[in-house]
Amino acid sequence: MASREKTSVADHMFDVVVIGGGISGLSAAKLLSEHDVNVLVLEARDRVGGRTYTVRNKHVNYVDVGGAYVGPTQNRILRLSKELGIETYKVNVSERLVQYVKGKSYPFRGAFPPVWNPIAYLDYNNLWRTMDNMGKEIPADAPWQAPHAEEWDRMTMKELINKICWTKTARQFASLFVNINVTSEPHEVSALWFLWYVKQCGGTTRIFSVTNGGQERKFIGGSGQVSERMMDLLGDRVKLKCPVTYVDQSSDNIIVETLNHELYECRYVITAIPPVLTSKIHFRPELPSERNQLIQRLPMGAIIKCMMYYKEAFWKKKDYCGCMIIEDEESPISITLDDTKPDGSLPAIMGFILARKADRLAKLHKEIRKKKICELYAKVLGSQEALQPVHYEEKNWCEEQYSGGCYTAYFPPGIMTLYGRVIRQPVGRIYFAGTETATQWSGYMEGAVEAGERAAREVLNALGKVAKKDIWVQEPESKDIPSIEISRTFWERNLPSVSGLLKILGFSTTVTVLWIVMHKFKPLARS
Repeated sequence: MASREKTSVADHMFDVVVIGGGISGLSAAKLLSEHDVNVLVLEARDRVGGRTYTVRNKHVNYVDVGGAYVGPTQNRILRLSKELGIETYKVNVSERLVQYVKGKSYPFRGAFPPVWNPIAYLDYNNLWRTMDNMGKEIPADAPWQAPHAEEWDRMTMKELINKICWTKTARQFASLFVNINVTSEPHEVSALWFLWYVKQCGGTTRIFSVTNGGQERKFIGGSGQVSERMMDLLGDRVKLKCPVTYVDQSSDNIIVETLNHELYECRYVITAIPPVLTSKIHFRPELPSERNQLIQRLPMGAIIKCMMYYKEAFWKKKDYCGCMIIEDEESPISITLDDTKPDGSLPAIMGFILARKADRLAKLHKEIRKKKICELYAKVLGSQEALQPVHYEEKNWCEEQYSGGCYTAYFPPGIMTLYGRVIRQPVGRIYFAGTETATQWSGYMEGAVEAGERAAREVLNALGKVAKKDIWVQEPESKDIPSIEISRTFWERNLPSVSGLLKILGFSTTVTVLWIVMHKFKPLARS
């Protein structure tokens, strides 16, 4: 400790040091500062925002190359953004969406593509119903306590999909559903974790929908403003280009050291970074074994976010809104949304390259990716205008050393029941935020706010400023963006699964055969 003498940090004493200047860390710092707590935020990058990032240039005005979407039931981020003076606008789905499958485009309206094959329809209906019903068994704040936790945690989503689905079309769409929602593969993720993830976002329809769902809105001016405006409020209490490398809580006060050897002294620390990045920090004393094991076992999802700009929104001439769901292994993009500005300027389509495809296409040159995407859009939308973009922006989150990937960390099989319970547990005077530690909309900006404010209240409780019962706060619903309850129709609730139908048919066939046999032998009995 000779190089970390207290005299060298005498002018750097704080109540709390927050590691990470994304939405979660800044939400924590903002709440602490409102309670007159002397707080410092140390951010590794040369910008705030973490996994949200608004790029600004003459071609795009502004564009969110990271987290962007908000919607009903995401009440904390809606409250925070309103307080910061940031307005939202609705993502355009006025015209028809397009499903591209087996080389053909099928326009439709609604959250999910329609299914015309009656057997496949039963299979799809049973898939969403089963996932939602399984999710109801999982406590949002303690998924490891679910009645079937160990059984479901040992299973991958691929195994569960194969167990639920009878048809190839339902299995393929279910796999795409996993790719889109958690930017990873069905064989990589625990069924327990994925079912929990969907449940804590409000269920299969809420998480996947644009209207009344997780993708309903974006921020005018970009989501990066949320962090930027919190930084403005905090002033010089936010320091950029300060990656934390060392946290020593072996003495009365905690010593925090950065990569450029700046030392800060504090009473408490909040880390608000992806769990795996905690392994870049040296701790004294060392982290408990369960925490150490957990952070090594939570990989990040893989995604390249791509925005293609055009002279005009040519897709609208065909009554298409720009949203495409693409089921094709050779296609780079799996899903798109309209990314045109709310005033109709700068027409653009946003597309996600996900999971295995992100890894594969990251090896190509940017211009080749751009060409492949344009050719795909031309094919799906049936328009050669897709081949003439005026600008292209992309962000490969897999190469970001201070994120490791996007949108979120995922739990492989077996990890949730073994180590999940320590995700929010403090280690001494170190508390944990970050969207992964949230219990509602984890993986989203909403989860980041929930986690940051909860960690801040845990510290405020330790400081004697907040009662223990007030650490977890129920957020009132947004009056500006209220949610509409999602309900299933009588038929969606009661139609049989494919296996159920086969049992019914089997029973009916047996009864029919018995009836025929009985009637055939009646005359013989009489004679």
